[in-house]
Amino acid sequence: MYPIFRMAYQYFRVKRMEPIGPFDLHVSHHICMPWDIDIFMELNNGRVLTLNDLTRIPLALRAGLGTALLKNRWALTVAGVSVQYRKRVRVFDRIEIHARLLGWDSKFFYIEQSMWKSNGDCASQAFYRTAVTDRDGIVAPMRVAEAVDVDPNSPTLPPEVEAWAKAEDLRPWPPARH
Repeated sequence: MYPIFRMAYQYFRVKRMEPIGPFDLHVSHHICMPWDIDIFMELNNGRVLTLNDLTRIPLALRAGLGTALLKNRWALTVAGVSVQYRKRVRVFDRIEIHARLLGWDSKFFYIEQSMWKSNGDCASQAFYRTAVTDRDGIVAPMRVAEAVDVDPNSPTLPPEVEAWAKAEDLRPWPPARH
């Protein structure tokens, strides 16, 4: 179940925060609750993605995308994600999630997110391939950048993100049905 109350909390929290630039870091704070854990008594891997949502959406709002979304009837979507899990998060652990926009190509935005435990250990890192959509499909990132008054030319993506994006482009879609 999607944690709607947590999302509402993050939304109202972000309304009181200072706006940030498109490539600035947004940090959110969370506690691993009993309903976030799996049968091994640690943060469920699917819940990691949900908690990342609770950071990525406020990042977009703080960076000024909210008004453009409403004005143009755009929506946000995830097109792919690659996650590395390295440290366990246990029930009642306090965590910080960092999110920042890295750049874009002709179709997608690329965002890095990392989850940090209170002892300073990085629990996980994710690269997201995201898009802004309208009723006709994906909105070109350059158009989105112009709508929020940002230079439509993306900074160079880190090599590891470029390599991942190229690998994603090689995957057949739809996949073969076995």
